[in-house]
Amino acid sequence: MNRNKKDSMHTSITLSGSLPFIIAGPCVIESEAHTLHMAVLLESLVRAEGYRYIFKSSYDKANRTSIHSFRGPGIDQGLRILEKVHREVGCPILTDVHSVEQIAPAAEVVNIIQIPAFLCRQTDLYIEAGKYDVAVNVKKGQFMSPESMINIVEKARECGIRELTLTERGVSFGYERLVVDFTGIQIMREMGVPVIFDATHSVQQPGGEGYRSGGNRNFVPGLCRAAAANGIDGLFLEVHQCPDSAPCDGPNMIMPDSLTGILKEVKAIIQAMKEMTHEQR
Repeated sequence: MNRNKKDSMHTSITLSGSLPFIIAGPCVIESEAHTLHMAVLLESLVRAEGYRYIFKSSYDKANRTSIHSFRGPGIDQGLRILEKVHREVGCPILTDVHSVEQIAPAAEVVNIIQIPAFLCRQTDLYIEAGKYDVAVNVKKGQFMSPESMINIVEKARECGIRELTLTERGVSFGYERLVVDFTGIQIMREMGVPVIFDATHSVQQPGGEGYRSGGNRNFVPGLCRAAAANGIDGLFLEVHQCPDSAPCDGPNMIMPDSLTGILKEVKAIIQAMKEMTHEQR
């Protein structure tokens, strides 16, 4: 399978709808069995609430706090597992890349390539991604203002990227703390691209446990409600059936039951906002 723009057609992902699309999955690929189990479970939960679903998991977490942290199975085995998820579950796939060399093989398998927050200004990643018929999701760096993301949008467009989304994931506030400026969601949506809210990484505490990042998943539902009220195109949530024993990002991942509750609340908020707008006309 070759998804180079010159000799391939890539089916576009519908990013607009009455409800935000949902990107969800475990932080990192732990095994083939676990990844398939989570994909099947999450696809069922998300679609039961009427949302569109995109599976997310990483084959390599290259920016872990410690050199001893679990990174995943690596690109070859990881992409093989993600391809199996796509084939057996039938949902679109998102995964992140960390170098130019990873983009071509990833574009062969996934529907959306994600550029991590720490790499969001790396021009060569956009140049390479623009060669392939694949969507690109950019995590807004914790060090960047919403207004400065217009440079990312223009860079991506000039590199030939057709489908682009931006993701808000909090901004650095002192040491080991992230906060969310919800005005940034509105500012970035005015740039003419879909905007996603990453609720679970927004409660992360980078390096907060010394040898690994901390976090507090209890804040995730409230942030999702606030994001829904501000208007979002997508919602990004890392989910694990037993996050306290997960090999990475456990403190900020949520459990499947919590996901269902969040989706119900977001749907109710969006419906209430529509009714309010209708009454005001």
